[in-house]
Amino acid sequence: MRLLRLWPDESHFDFMRLRRFSFPLSAALSIATVVLFVTIGLNFGIDFKGGTLVELRPKAGATADVGAVRHTANGFGFGETEVQEYGQGSVSVRFPLQAGGETGQTLVMQKAHAAFDADYTFERVETVGPRVSGELVQSGTIGVVLSVVAVLMYLWFRFERELALGAIVGTLHDIVLTVGLFVITRIEFNMTSIAAILTIVGYSLNETVVVFDRTRELMRRYKTMPTVELLNLSINSTMSRTVMTATSTALSLVALVLFGGEAIKGFSVVMLVGVVLCTYSAIFISTPFLIYIGLQGHSNRSPGRDEDAALKHAAE
Repeated sequence: MRLLRLWPDESHFDFMRLRRFSFPLSAALSIATVVLFVTIGLNFGIDFKGGTLVELRPKAGATADVGAVRHTANGFGFGETEVQEYGQGSVSVRFPLQAGGETGQTLVMQKAHAAFDADYTFERVETVGPRVSGELVQSGTIGVVLSVVAVLMYLWFRFERELALGAIVGTLHDIVLTVGLFVITRIEFNMTSIAAILTIVGYSLNETVVVFDRTRELMRRYKTMPTVELLNLSINSTMSRTVMTATSTALSLVALVLFGGEAIKGFSVVMLVGVVLCTYSAIFISTPFLIYIGLQGHSNRSPGRDEDAALKHAAE
């Protein structure tokens, strides 16, 4: 019985040739992300901004009227509210943080119940005060920074200098573009989003380590092989594993996006895009970066029989 092959075993595709397109593309996207982050910013959720979030579902026989809900909520006098439709006709209403602490938030809920109880069921009510939201911002920021620093330190000690720099560039690339996804799509940035970013960092690290482990192995075996051929051989020899891992992970995330519900949809979408970004960066960013910084470790000797065969294979 012939096994399923998602990538040919004897592939010799010239991935390094595409670096002339991948680097300008990633540079443009990264610059655009920084500009949008500074000018527009993230769509912070209630975890970070504080306030009251109410999710309403129409009762039997009723239909959601987003415009009417927005008009009614703004008429409460609590400031500009955010009203969005989601799922099968449900509506989320986000009230800004009110003065007066718990008393102010209680008044919000009293008016919301009085206005919407007749036509809607309150599916979810979440209130976060200013102190809690501030602590969450601080804790979340410290957690992300420390995690990224720990990963970068691991990469620095895990590989030789050039390989470590390539892995660090790829990881930072994935973090920046993931933040760009939040800015562009306006997906709510909350504590779950931090979990998504850290998961993507781990996935990016995993993809890069697999390729670079093979690169280091081939460097020891083929010490005079040109860098471009060596890197192409590294990617081609690990591509079957990369495709299988990315495909199986993506299929699971697609199922979560389609059937996981609204509570985890944002997380699932970010993770799905993150898998694509991590796979792309491991092949077209981290590995080609080694060409530009000058991959070291080649000695001046004549190629052996195995190396001659490898060179011939790479040139085919």
